[in-house]
Amino acid sequence: MEVGIRQPVSRRREREWGNGRLHAPFPLRLSDRFPRAGHRRNRSAAATLLRMPDETEITLQHADWEAVVSSHGASLRGVTYRTHPVVTGYRGTPNKQGGQGDVLIPFPGRVAKGRYTWDGVEYQMPLTDKDGPNAIHGFVRKADWTLVERHSASATYELRFEGADGYPFPLDIRLTYTLGADGLTCDCAITNTGPHAAPVSMGFHPYFTVGSDHVDSDALTLPFTQVLEFERLIPTGRVDDVAQTALNFRLPRVIAQTAFNHCFMAPVRDADGCVRITLASEVRALTVWMDRAFSAVVIYTGDNLAPDIARGSIAIEPMSSASDALNNPEWGLTRLEPNATLRGTWGVSVG
Repeated sequence: MEVGIRQPVSRRREREWGNGRLHAPFPLRLSDRFPRAGHRRNRSAAATLLRMPDETEITLQHADWEAVVSSHGASLRGVTYRTHPVVTGYRGTPNKQGGQGDVLIPFPGRVAKGRYTWDGVEYQMPLTDKDGPNAIHGFVRKADWTLVERHSASATYELRFEGADGYPFPLDIRLTYTLGADGLTCDCAITNTGPHAAPVSMGFHPYFTVGSDHVDSDALTLPFTQVLEFERLIPTGRVDDVAQTALNFRLPRVIAQTAFNHCFMAPVRDADGCVRITLASEVRALTVWMDRAFSAVVIYTGDNLAPDIARGSIAIEPMSSASDALNNPEWGLTRLEPNATLRGTWGVSVG
């Protein structure tokens, strides 16, 4: 049994991947957004990909695309296209900032007080949120995954998750990163290997850049119709129509001073079932797409991060459920029966 459907700029000081804020000069003509090899390439961005690796990291390449991934957390540590950053990243596990590239399973976002009830039983998870008495982002982002298959443009990781305090549900997780002509694709499959139904969600935490010094000048298109009301980073239970808020980006709109740390639901999907979020500057554009498995997204401008990092890129976090769905299962939580699999695919392209 399967749940879900798989569907196919200005110059500033250079910052290394280690602090998550590498920005490079870009051509001014839209037709030259991504110059071919030998024409106005930014060599320093590519060189940074080679610095400060740790033993878990590998580099994937396909044509003009390059990505760095790691078995530690099955993390995505950076993506470039023609040497220009698309997914901002870091090199070396200790240099991660703000959840960069994390895999968020079996729940993304926060769980209020780390407590939830499932099939009549109350569970208490460890309070792992540095910003409050909550559980945050699941259990697998610090685990050592097994690299089971590697090619020049793809890598597949697997993790046998035995359960954790407050979450006694074993899962087998398989995740594949692939580079192709259209960009990066991430495929994830979660199988319930236990004897009881498990509450499951998946999420991912990449940060994106279109070459601007700050995201304030970038235009965001966010085709979601609902947003959760938050109080101290936890949903209150109220769901607002984005049209009635200051967070209505259903049509392209400059981010300006908008501070995002919000969870959006009710996507407006294209004919193929995918929802597509776009980010654009005067010189670059990218699209983050998600298949039907994903019903929510968190947008985060990083205002709470260090001053030299805040608002330098934007987190667009594909999620199969909203934040705190363990306490609000109607927000996309999957009831995964024994031997069933939840599958989801998301990716990023340029242009």
